[in-house]
Amino acid sequence: MSSLRAKIQDVFNEPACENNRGKDAKARKEGCSKPLTPGAAAGGCAFDGAKIVLQPIADVAHLVHGPLACEGNSWDNRGAASSGPTLWRTSFTTDLTELDVVMGQGERKLFKAIREIKEAYGPPAIFVYSTCVTALIGDDIEAVCKRAAAKFDLAVVPVNAPGFVGSKNLGNKLAGEALLEHVIGAVEPDDAGPYDINILGEFNLSGEFWLVKPLLDRLGIRVRACIPGDARYLDIAGAHRARAAMMVCSTALINLARKMDERWDIPFFEGSFYGITDTSDALRNIAELLVKQGADPEILGRTEALIAEEEAIAWKKLAAYRPRLEGKRVLLNTGGVKSWSVVHALMEIGIEIVGTSVKKSTVEDKERIKQILKNDNHMFEQMAPRELYAMLSERKADILLSGGRTQFIALKAKTPWLDINQERQHPYAGYHGMVELVRQIDLAIHNPIWRQVREPAPWDCQPAVRQELPRTKNKTATLHAVQEFAGTTAGNFGEC
Repeated sequence: MSSLRAKIQDVFNEPACENNRGKDAKARKEGCSKPLTPGAAAGGCAFDGAKIVLQPIADVAHLVHGPLACEGNSWDNRGAASSGPTLWRTSFTTDLTELDVVMGQGERKLFKAIREIKEAYGPPAIFVYSTCVTALIGDDIEAVCKRAAAKFDLAVVPVNAPGFVGSKNLGNKLAGEALLEHVIGAVEPDDAGPYDINILGEFNLSGEFWLVKPLLDRLGIRVRACIPGDARYLDIAGAHRARAAMMVCSTALINLARKMDERWDIPFFEGSFYGITDTSDALRNIAELLVKQGADPEILGRTEALIAEEEAIAWKKLAAYRPRLEGKRVLLNTGGVKSWSVVHALMEIGIEIVGTSVKKSTVEDKERIKQILKNDNHMFEQMAPRELYAMLSERKADILLSGGRTQFIALKAKTPWLDINQERQHPYAGYHGMVELVRQIDLAIHNPIWRQVREPAPWDCQPAVRQELPRTKNKTATLHAVQEFAGTTAGNFGEC
């Protein structure tokens, strides 16, 4: 546990974080994230954060050392996609029980599980995750992993991020520390080149990185490692030979980017692939960094030519949506890089931003929002469900872009909603992704169902005059009576 404390303290004292540098020594020790409230860590503990960062590594077996519920809580918690291996979709757990805890069988059970995975699947590596239970009873997963690696001639990586040590964001960073300590640099690639880059913090949600990679391929830029989206173990193990890096989500892996720069001279910048302008800027920054690292300057001209071509295609497609969406009001209830990159992307086609959440955003993210929106009146740390419902029901926004947890608030307010978080079904990155995002917003806003559900229910339209149907024994007379009744009462229903 002493080594874990040292890692946590190192992560808290992150010098690359501008927010952290502005604190005094006492405040810096408390870290960048709020401490967890006991009982309120579901879906947001350090273990969950570590699993989010590492599980998309597709050809690795991810073994959770703890009770069964821990693996159930974190399995497939993001919509990441793989272009090949499916081993990452298989759940592995030691399924620790009360009897195992009492009898001290945890470490033995872990070693046996590693052996079974090696024999049955033969993966290039096994990642072993500690949990609250195994950390509290003192199971030394690092010693077990070291012994198993030597015994089975296999990379066995301990991920020491039990849930109780902190928030999900802390778990993200501890996962980065595990990669630095046990994976990156473990393999020396024989094909390193001057156009190799790393992409950090890209999760390939709904396969959206596959919309960006072809652009890099056309420029002759090779993504040596995308961490973690659609990654392979050997790619990450040789990531230290890249010449430059782009960091997509700084709050998750800023420590990884900084330490790779310090150890292997891999400069990085933070960028976004959401929106036309931001995608173009990201491509320019990648090319400029490579040139500074020794690449041929001719790549700058090729990059500008590619940008001009792709922007022309994208703007031509977006022109069809501008008359339908210009002036429409969007409320964003998300966080991180999306709090500013999506704002910028939507404003490019004339959509008005009435508000964006900044709960999970860094100080740098908030500054970008201020520059884009020209003020901070549309920024909110968090909005209570009641306030969010009131804003939507009063029609202050035409659509809500958020995660799945707030979709029912929008539906109750009879307001269009679009998933912008990790559960989404459509890729929104790059030029084509921006067109797809605008298309989905257009479909949601102009869906005729919203006009129908906003109309009063039929049972709210009561007749102003009630008449009783005349009684008669003759069928013909009855039919005439019904027709007469319908004719005399047709105009006597109240207005809805």
